[in-house]
Amino acid sequence: MIPLPSPFAQIPRYPLLYPTPSPIHPLPTLTRTLLQSPYPKTTTTTTKNTINISLHLKREDHSSPLTSSGNKYRKLEYLIPDILSPTPKYGTLAPGPDHGTLTTAETNPLQPSSEKEKKEKQKQVTLVTEGALQSNHTIQVTSIANHLNLPRPVIILHKATGGGYAQATDKSLFERTGNVQVARLLGADVRVLDSATVSASTSTSKEDGDDTDGVHSIFTALQKEGKSPYWIPSGASLHPLGGLGYARCAFEIAFQEKQPQPQPQPEDPTNLLGRMDYIFVACGSGSTHGGLIAGMKLLEKQEAHNLHQEGGTTPQPPRKIIGVLTSPTRPRSYHENRVLQFARQAGKLIGIEDVEREITMQDVHVDERFAGTAYGEVDDDTRGMIELMAREEGVLLDPVYTGKVARGMVQWVREGEIARDWIGRGGREGEGVNVLMVHTGGQSALSAYADVV
Repeated sequence: MIPLPSPFAQIPRYPLLYPTPSPIHPLPTLTRTLLQSPYPKTTTTTTKNTINISLHLKREDHSSPLTSSGNKYRKLEYLIPDILSPTPKYGTLAPGPDHGTLTTAETNPLQPSSEKEKKEKQKQVTLVTEGALQSNHTIQVTSIANHLNLPRPVIILHKATGGGYAQATDKSLFERTGNVQVARLLGADVRVLDSATVSASTSTSKEDGDDTDGVHSIFTALQKEGKSPYWIPSGASLHPLGGLGYARCAFEIAFQEKQPQPQPQPEDPTNLLGRMDYIFVACGSGSTHGGLIAGMKLLEKQEAHNLHQEGGTTPQPPRKIIGVLTSPTRPRSYHENRVLQFARQAGKLIGIEDVEREITMQDVHVDERFAGTAYGEVDDDTRGMIELMAREEGVLLDPVYTGKVARGMVQWVREGEIARDWIGRGGREGEGVNVLMVHTGGQSALSAYADVV
C-alpha cells in the first residue's frame, strides 16, 4: 500500500496495476559505459568527475497484467470510477478549450433521469478515444474496455499524426502491424482517418491527432444505437483526472527509495535504493510529466514538514524532473505552459492549496534537443539509442517515446550536465547521485517500424 496524504488518498481509483510497485532496477552496464571515460574537456574543473552517478529504470512497461503495459494504465485508474458512474462528470464533448470534458452534470444532455435509466446507461458505456496510427494509449483503452466488460470501444487512428507513417517505406505494413494489429486482436472498432488536426477553437497540438467532425459523428451514431459514448482525449491528458496517476507515482517512487535493493551493494551498508535525484520522463501531451511534478511537490512539502518536526535540515537539492520532448511541432514554451497547467490541475485535486504559488515555471524542465525531425519518426540517434539499451542492458525501448528519453538521459550524464546542475544547485562533491528514467512502454509498436529500426 502506497501511503498518500489526505485528500489525495480519498480520490476514487480503480486498480489496474499490479499490487506491488512497478520495478525500479539499476542499469549497471550502461552506467559503466557512460562513465568509464572522463567527461569532455569542456566540462569545468569544479564539476569534473566529482559526483558518483548511478542510472536506474522504472519499468512502467511492467506495471500491469493487461495488454501492452505502459503509462496510460496508471492514468486510466483514476478515470474508471467516473466512466462507471451512472452520472459521470466528464466524458462528453465540449467546445473550445474544454474539449473532451464536462464540468457540470447540468450541461450533459445525456444525463439519465431515473434509476432504471442510470443502470441501462452503465451497461452501454462505450469508450471512444484517439491517437496516432501506432498509439499505445488506444491499446490500453481497449484493454480496459475488455477488462470492465464494456461494449466494443471505438478507437480513432490518424495517419497524418507525426512522421511515422510518412517515414515508413511500406505504408500498408505500418497500417496493419504493431499496435494496429494488437487493437484489432483485442476487438476494438478501429476507425482510421487521414486528417490529424481540428479547427482552431478545439485544437491542442498536432500530435494530439484530434478530429472534431469525426468524433461528433461517431458520438451521434453511438447515441442512435442506444449507447452512451464516453470520450477519453488522446493520452488521457486533457481529461481533468489525467494527471492523478503520475502524482501517485511520485509517492510510489518515494516508497521504493526506502526499500532494499534486489542485489546487495557492498558500498551501501543500508542496502536501500536511495533517493532518485533526477527523473527523466517523456513529454508528449504532458500530463505524465505534469502529474509527476504535482506529486513530487506535495511529497517534498510533506518531507520538509516531517524534517522540520524532527529538527533537521534539508541535506540535498530537491529532486529534479526533466521532461524530454518527443515532438518538434510546437515550441518549448508551449509545452512548458501545458505541463504547468496539468501540474496545477492535478495539484489542486491532491491537496496543494495555492497551486499558483507552490507550482511555478521553475518546477517545469523541458528538454527539446532530442525531439527529432517529427513525432513518431525515428532518426539515426534514436535508432542508435534503442540498439545501445538493448545490447547493454537487454531492455527494449520504443521508437516514439522512450528511445528519445534515453537519449536525453545519456546526454545529461555523458556530457557532465547532471554534475554541473547538481553542484550548481548546492549539491556536494563526492556525493552519490541517482538518475531514474521512467520507461513508459510502447514496445508493441516496434514491428511496425521494422524497416527503420
